Amino acid sequence: MPAEEVAHTAVPKIESTFKAREVEGILDLRFYRPIGFWLAQFFARLKMTPAAVSLLAGIIGVLAGHLYYYRNLSINIVGMVLHVCANTLDNADGQLARLTHRESREGRIIDSIADHLVFVSVYLHLTLRCLFEGSSPAIFLLAFAAGISHALQGAAADYYRSTYLYFVTNGARTSVDSSPELRSDYSKLTWRHAAWRKLLLALYLNFTRQQEMLAPRLKTLRDLVRKSFHGEIPDRLRSRYRDLAGPMLKWWGLLMTNVRMLVLFALLFVSQPVYYFWFELIPLNLLFVYLLFREENMAESVLKIARSPRNSA
Repeated sequence: MPAEEVAHTAVPKIESTFKAREVEGILDLRFYRPIGFWLAQFFARLKMTPAAVSLLAGIIGVLAGHLYYYRNLSINIVGMVLHVCANTLDNADGQLARLTHRESREGRIIDSIADHLVFVSVYLHLTLRCLFEGSSPAIFLLAFAAGISHALQGAAADYYRSTYLYFVTNGARTSVDSSPELRSDYSKLTWRHAAWRKLLLALYLNFTRQQEMLAPRLKTLRDLVRKSFHGEIPDRLRSRYRDLAGPMLKWWGLLMTNVRMLVLFALLFVSQPVYYFWFELIPLNLLFVYLLFREENMAESVLKIARSPRNSA
């Protein structure tokens, strides 16, 4: 068989479906990614789109959130199993996109919406459970504050991880978006002819603005690098960013889905889900503020290198 055919028919490796090993957590590498890789191959044979997998994950996750409403451990355990299945599919959709080379902005938006709907279901049903167990109506304020905290933490973690990928892959991830570009694309669409795409872009534009507001110095760095180097990031700048940002990835990982799920499951087993809101509000927010401070100082340090004559385009 010619070498070209061998290369074409070669079995894809699981590493080809990772974002990058550095940004993958231990649980992802040992559990979610291997299963997600198998599912991605299965969905590819079925010719399913990554967006369809994202929607399936969202539906299962919303159902899991509903099952947390009941004060019955057996029902809660079923919800936990469904939640794990939803998270596995949430990994598989991205792996499918990378496996089939179908990564797209629309796919990322649908994936993000599905993720948000899952945790809206979780927060809503936990709140109703606490209310009917005798909590005061103030539980709604507590849950709302926890939910906002969750959204901001997730937005920042996604922003820093995508920036890390952009730098360490030497600009290969050209899909890093900024609000001015998104606003320009949004203005070109009309509600009459492209209502669905315009709605998705409106949601994504709002999400991106939130990210940029949380990390103004990092936004400045991203904009400067893209404008000055056009994806060809100098080795000195890339190495500096990797050295400074790499050690913080494990801490950002604590603000991602896996840790929240483990804590939630533990609290459901002891029938104390209300403490999930306090976990979100106190320890995770303290870590969040600390990481924002560290990352902004890091961005300022890298900005000085990027602006130096030695690195000028």
